[in-house]
Amino acid sequence: MQTAAAVRRGELSARAATQHALARIAERDADIRAFRVVRQDRALAEAEQVDAHPDRARMPLAGVPLAVKDNVAVAGEAMRGGSAGSSDHRQPADHEVVRRLRAAGAVVVGLTNVPELSVFGATDSAAGITGNPWRLDRSPGGSSGGSAAAVAAGMVAVAHGNDGMGSIRIPAACTGLVGIKPGSGLVPANLGGRSWFGMAENGPLATTVADCALLLSVLADRPELAVPDLDQPPLRVGVSVNPPLVGLRVDGHYADAARASGALLAAIGHQVVEATLRYPSAAGPAAMARWFAGVELDARELADRSRLETRVARHAQLGKAVLALGGPRPGGRQSWLRAVEKHFERVDVLITPMLAQPPLPATAWSARSWVANVASNARYAPFAAPWNLAGWPAMAVPAGISPSGLPLSVQLVTRPGGEASLLNLAAQLEQLRPWPRTAPGYR
Repeated sequence: MQTAAAVRRGELSARAATQHALARIAERDADIRAFRVVRQDRALAEAEQVDAHPDRARMPLAGVPLAVKDNVAVAGEAMRGGSAGSSDHRQPADHEVVRRLRAAGAVVVGLTNVPELSVFGATDSAAGITGNPWRLDRSPGGSSGGSAAAVAAGMVAVAHGNDGMGSIRIPAACTGLVGIKPGSGLVPANLGGRSWFGMAENGPLATTVADCALLLSVLADRPELAVPDLDQPPLRVGVSVNPPLVGLRVDGHYADAARASGALLAAIGHQVVEATLRYPSAAGPAAMARWFAGVELDARELADRSRLETRVARHAQLGKAVLALGGPRPGGRQSWLRAVEKHFERVDVLITPMLAQPPLPATAWSARSWVANVASNARYAPFAAPWNLAGWPAMAVPAGISPSGLPLSVQLVTRPGGEASLLNLAAQLEQLRPWPRTAPGYR
């Protein structure tokens, strides 16, 4: 990461880097609405602390301006989670992932917008509607849509996100970024009540694979992940473009992007085959049950639950029923794990489309019914959630531009512990098919 390297060498101050980011936010965010809070004075004070730090030369993120999703604790700031029912109480301490980022020298310039309780795949809430820098009438996805929009518009180079049903990978796909959901246990989660029963993980959003890898290495406290290896030995790569849900249509441009990514990897020596993945019928209900119940637990932590949006209140009510019936139960997840473990006897990495349809319109989805929200999410982004249920690493990687001018994206998936392999393959794809670092008009 160029900023960190320059700060470590003393060629750039953390304060100057932070001032530059704050100026870009002031210039660009009025139309996009990526940020709920911009920490102008506090960020500058923290940057000066980095400049004065005796170990600055060894900080991997020295002076890097960074955005944090507004559903983890940042000391001294209220954590709103997109909800009018949240407390204005200032958090007494950082979440562990924020502590690690700051210890590595990052400067938190602001907190980014999320849909209420991070439930849905478009970012609008009491804080307003967030636009996609590629086309402001489209959503940047959700629930880490504010973080993704901030990076895609060049306001910051990297951002924190988290992913319970695709909430890093979907925004990355909508905005032309790299984003990885690590496998269970690699990065501290501790999100809401029970991290959506083990489905939710913290992770990075970035414009390049190298920056994504560096940020993941800090979040995971695993320095060996910081530099992708372009000499990744040949792997068995399967390409599957069929949707997880019967009857859903996959836009041909997204399917072709997955096949083209496989062809690129085949050309450099990987063994690539079309390997249709069969999704067991129990997997969908198992993920939904955890999604419902996790939101109910999150709603119980609000200061004023009565102020929930209608769609989120309905979602939480279903979760209350799941919990009352003794759920979520393990059977559906176990059947899904058996299916994927069998599939991965034949492949090392799976490529799927990241989206099935283009990003949703940037509109007040919070004013629409629960059914409309769930149906729209299922139609456009069905490929992400199965890997939250499994707890396996999964990554969104840019894959060209559609005729509409919006970015295309593919998903890379591998077994637990295989994050380095995903980063290596993504780096090879980036070398073979480079992508724009930011949305057009935000250079």
